[in-house]
Amino acid sequence: MLPVMLTVDTEYASGYVASGEDLSCAANFARCLACETPSGPVGIHYQMDVLDRHGLKAVFFVDPMPALLWGDAAVARIVEPIMARGHDVQLHLHTEWLALADGNPLPPGRAGRNLSDFTGDEQEVLIGWAAEQLVAAGAPYPLAFRAGNYGANDDTLAALTRLGIAFDSSFAPALIGGDCRIGLGPENLLPVSRKGVREVPISAIATRRGLRHAQLTALSSRELKAAIRHAREQDWRAFALVSHSFEMMNRDRAIANRLVKRRFEALCLWLAEEPGVTTGTFSDEWVRERLAGQRPLSGRAKALPASRMRELGRMAEQAFANAVYG
Repeated sequence: MLPVMLTVDTEYASGYVASGEDLSCAANFARCLACETPSGPVGIHYQMDVLDRHGLKAVFFVDPMPALLWGDAAVARIVEPIMARGHDVQLHLHTEWLALADGNPLPPGRAGRNLSDFTGDEQEVLIGWAAEQLVAAGAPYPLAFRAGNYGANDDTLAALTRLGIAFDSSFAPALIGGDCRIGLGPENLLPVSRKGVREVPISAIATRRGLRHAQLTALSSRELKAAIRHAREQDWRAFALVSHSFEMMNRDRAIANRLVKRRFEALCLWLAEEPGVTTGTFSDEWVRERLAGQRPLSGRAKALPASRMRELGRMAEQAFANAVYG
């Protein structure tokens, strides 16, 4: 059985605070977590409604850093409903919040866009503080971590090891050259041990231009289904899909992206019916055992081969979505 890991980066937006648009926790929550629109909410509560309808589970990577600005209640407001509905809460961390708060776990003046902007010891302090905030909000101590902006490096993985966090999912093989500085290559599509943790890469497919990451807004329904079938047939240890709490919304216009919303609903229905696949989380023992398996040692695999027809279909969908929803 292939575990499909539906992972949701669940976060307030520091950019809206920095710009002065959403200075209050309530306004930022409505815009980035609840995702309220005239046609109804499309944020985490709606997403869990759809998941629950089909008996599926998701991993919500929750960023506790806004507690620096708004206090513990800002994090509990996210964690409590996720835990109550039986989904998985793991640790996310955007260091941009350090520049917005008067007090933080590091010495005054220390700030940066990504975790990799900090020393290994500083990263350990930040991740440890964030893990404590997550637990204080009602979640178990995290088993897994994802850096904001994927902005981790090998020091991040070593810090996770020292903190007893066994899994990381900050590496995206399709986005090499961006903010991630973990020393793996584009061939590393499968879970692999590095610096004492098990790295669970964000999955990808091959296109004519190179790899494209498995994100709800980046691949069409047809591509997602083909990629998951490919992973099942190739006996991958997991297929990791990334999305965000605000993935189905144009936040600037406060409208739902109905194309992405339909894609999510169709994917959930398909996952509930497709043989040989199921959703899995880091809280599931059978998933952890599968992720930690030693075959293959290198974590290397071949992505779903490129298909001109699938690519053209996705480009047409995206052109329509950009024109209608922005």
